[in-house]
Amino acid sequence: MSTQRTAVVTGAARGIGAAVARRFAQDGLQVAILDLEEEACRKVADEITEAGGKALGLSCDVTDEESVATAVAAVAEKLGEPTVLVNNAGIIRDNLLFKMSASDWDQVVNVHLRGSFLVSRACQAYMTQAGFGRIVNLSSTSALGNRGQVNYSAAKAGLQGFTKTLALELGKFGVTANAIAPGFIETEMTAETAARVGMDFEDFKKAATAQIPVGRSGKPEDIAHLASFLVSEGAGFVSGQVIYAAGGPRD
Repeated sequence: MSTQRTAVVTGAARGIGAAVARRFAQDGLQVAILDLEEEACRKVADEITEAGGKALGLSCDVTDEESVATAVAAVAEKLGEPTVLVNNAGIIRDNLLFKMSASDWDQVVNVHLRGSFLVSRACQAYMTQAGFGRIVNLSSTSALGNRGQVNYSAAKAGLQGFTKTLALELGKFGVTANAIAPGFIETEMTAETAARVGMDFEDFKKAATAQIPVGRSGKPEDIAHLASFLVSEGAGFVSGQVIYAAGGPRD
């Protein structure tokens, strides 16, 4: 590469997003860590910088059009024009359908779908101009249906259609779009799910692992490895795909 690529990772203050940001820095990319809490973003950015990478932590509400425009413009100015994007920001507001509030539905759908739309739209301008771009959207095995997650499942399934359409529209500009659909990954979010169903997290992990063919639960680094490949120069012929990273086959 003649120039160093700049990546934007949303929801990167913890969990999968932070692992992806760290991996990208190891791969030689400059990384912008976007999340709601600026202090948490800066912590991950400082960690990357101390390890010899180049990173920037910025507060951004992905559901807010102005916040996204401001953050992406700041990335372009302070770090470099973003040609790699991972839409990872996500929340859960789990409940059974008859108990779910309209607010719980709206918040989850807005963060995952509206957020991915706004950040992708802002970043694609730089990608199409550069003639190179990589977009990775975080879906989930919940897209196939998951009790108590009608909002999250709908949003994650929606991201798959979003991904395929981006691939169709942006391919001629050298931009690929793919989705990663993780299975059970040990994160703060899965710990919150365990708490919601009243299970100790260790017991929750054991129960999940019993259903996974490779015999272990996933780590954020497992997803980071896959994202690393999908945004690489060599992955230019892989686009519009949904890859289930779940330790076994999924339909």
